[in-house]
Amino acid sequence: MRKILAILLLFQTSYLFAQDKITTLPVWKKTEEPVKKQDWLINSSEKKAQLYRSANNKDIIFSNGLVKRSFRLQPNLACIDFSNLSNDQQLIRAVSPEANLTIDGQIYAIGGLRGQKQKAYLLSSWLDELTAGNTDFRYKSWKISPVEPHVNWKPAVNEWASNKKQPAGKMLTFSFESALPALKGIRVNINYELYDGIPLMCKWLSVENKSRGTIKLNKVINEVIAAHEEESTVDGNPLEMKRPHGIYIESNYAFNNSMNARLSDQTTHWNTDSTYTSQVNYGYKTPCLLEVYPPIGPGIELKPGAEFKSIRTNELLLDSYDRDRNGLAQRMMYRKIAPWSTENPIFMHLVSVKSEVVKKAIDQCAETGYEAIILSFGSGLDMEDLSAENIAGIKKLVDYAHSKGILMGGYSLFSSRRINDDEDVIDPKTGKADVHAQFSSAPCLGSNWGLAYLGKIKQFIKKTGMDIFENDGPYPGDLCASTKHPGHQGLDDSQWAQMELQKGLYRWCNENGVYVNAPDWYFLDGTNKIALGYREVNFSLPREQQVILNRQNIYDGTWEKTPSMSWGFVPLTQYHGGGAAATLEPLTDHRDSYEQLMMQYYGAGIQACYRGPRLYDTEETKALVIRVVNWYKKYRTILNSDIIHLRRPDGRDWDGILHVNPDNKEKGLAMLFNPSAEAVTQKITLPLYYTGLTVQADIREKEGKSKSYKLDNNHNVIYEVTIPANSYTWLVIE
Repeated sequence: MRKILAILLLFQTSYLFAQDKITTLPVWKKTEEPVKKQDWLINSSEKKAQLYRSANNKDIIFSNGLVKRSFRLQPNLACIDFSNLSNDQQLIRAVSPEANLTIDGQIYAIGGLRGQKQKAYLLSSWLDELTAGNTDFRYKSWKISPVEPHVNWKPAVNEWASNKKQPAGKMLTFSFESALPALKGIRVNINYELYDGIPLMCKWLSVENKSRGTIKLNKVINEVIAAHEEESTVDGNPLEMKRPHGIYIESNYAFNNSMNARLSDQTTHWNTDSTYTSQVNYGYKTPCLLEVYPPIGPGIELKPGAEFKSIRTNELLLDSYDRDRNGLAQRMMYRKIAPWSTENPIFMHLVSVKSEVVKKAIDQCAETGYEAIILSFGSGLDMEDLSAENIAGIKKLVDYAHSKGILMGGYSLFSSRRINDDEDVIDPKTGKADVHAQFSSAPCLGSNWGLAYLGKIKQFIKKTGMDIFENDGPYPGDLCASTKHPGHQGLDDSQWAQMELQKGLYRWCNENGVYVNAPDWYFLDGTNKIALGYREVNFSLPREQQVILNRQNIYDGTWEKTPSMSWGFVPLTQYHGGGAAATLEPLTDHRDSYEQLMMQYYGAGIQACYRGPRLYDTEETKALVIRVVNWYKKYRTILNSDIIHLRRPDGRDWDGILHVNPDNKEKGLAMLFNPSAEAVTQKITLPLYYTGLTVQADIREKEGKSKSYKLDNNHNVIYEVTIPANSYTWLVIE
């Protein structure tokens, strides 16, 4: 009992010290809450992260003028306010713990206040009546520090990136300890990173074991928010009910091979809250309790002196139901916190590793303005072969590419392959290496083979000097029940351990100037590009069908992703069949289709995998490729800027997209297409709000003469344009 009283006294002393520190902070005043003068998606340069205190010194307030999060410090720390200052939306209806940890099978709340009876809303007058739980980890101290890069990005050689800066902002850290003797020496740090210029916070926690014993972290819930419901539903399936739209959650624990963030997400759980007894739903099934945690584990043992770091939960506040606006906000998030995703080199996919073919392709790239070659699947490249002969041969090709100013990369398959019973993932139900993995069979990344694979890839890249790594089938979340693999202990930690190994490889690449293509959502840990989203067998269809299908893929795949985050696909040789009708080779015979496909992708700012043995076969084809690449480079900045969706391709009428960038000379560039056999004259509404223009726009078609247009009250311009048959045009807005 005396020990517990002593620990409680220590907490009280620490709290008084924290109170002294609070007086050094500026007071948050209602008048300082910013009036909405400028849309942050157009200009947010003055929105800086700053820490404040309440007038009564009871609360710490963290804000950047776009988002505000407030924390009551006594008798335990709890978030009492989470507001979107753009639309004054309050996201919290009730207090919650800062996190929940399951340690050695027991659940412990980190911070939080107890006793709120009405959980539909929270009044400040109730706060002084709330209490701290006896077994909860108690708040001890806070500190503020600059945001540090999560990945120490080193851009690739000769890179092109629209953002070369790491995110700026501040990190607020709250430290907690337990009064329970069994948890003495266990410290939990809750970290909030608030970025400048965007309504975005990243929350993550660390657990420090300063005790003399090992603990097991069975489960880590690093975010808990009792949010307002999106709709009033008296009865129904919670899976069919709407989730709150005002907050978008994305963590760096994502996989699914779906090529988009929402379906790759593994950690966002909108659960029910049975303690919210005044909700409309009679069964208390409203999905209004946000909890963020990996689906399994981590299940790791934390030894004395060790530190555990959780997933990073990014919380982006949204102020609209408009799909393009919310997409712009999400894309701004990637530009801010994953600036490497804005790198966008021009590359081809080469299907041979033969020296004479590779050198010829390198020469063609240099002549036409291409910037990189990837030795693709089917080329014969083996990045797991570290023999002196293989290394010397590839290094010679890489050196030749570098002498021409061309980046060189290679392809390696990890998953969807069979190694053997000892190295493959073990099914927890059967205890065998059977076909339970997502891609049927798969090796365990924590096996001897998997660990060796990671080492071989790094060594191959180092020894050959390669600049690009294309990893097919990165770790997709497969569980492994083996207790013999050195990279994990058993089933409980198998997903977490393999995920950490895979992310570690990508961070290593990113920090060593190696560009990464990977068909899964590892952007927040260093990958640069993912597939746009397409069905491979569609490339066996006739060329005229591929043209429209590819534009549909572009239109549908750019709501969440910036242009630089995606790659498309243009097989130059036969791919999945289809014969002559589906194939671009010989290129000179199909220059019309070749040009159309290039202009669609380059016009969207998307690099396609031009897959074949060459980029041109005649001087006429060469001239075509040079002309398109030069056009792309001329407008590269605006073409890599965000996309507003005008009209989806349907083969019946015109379709198009509009790039916007208020910080660029060209404020907008519209790509317009006509799939019909006759020229189309059409009055098109150009929504210019996100160009930043407010009164007048100068618009020209292609390289013609500009004409001034007045914007209407909705920042629109009606522009009449004629689009040639089976062709395209573009409009430049200044």
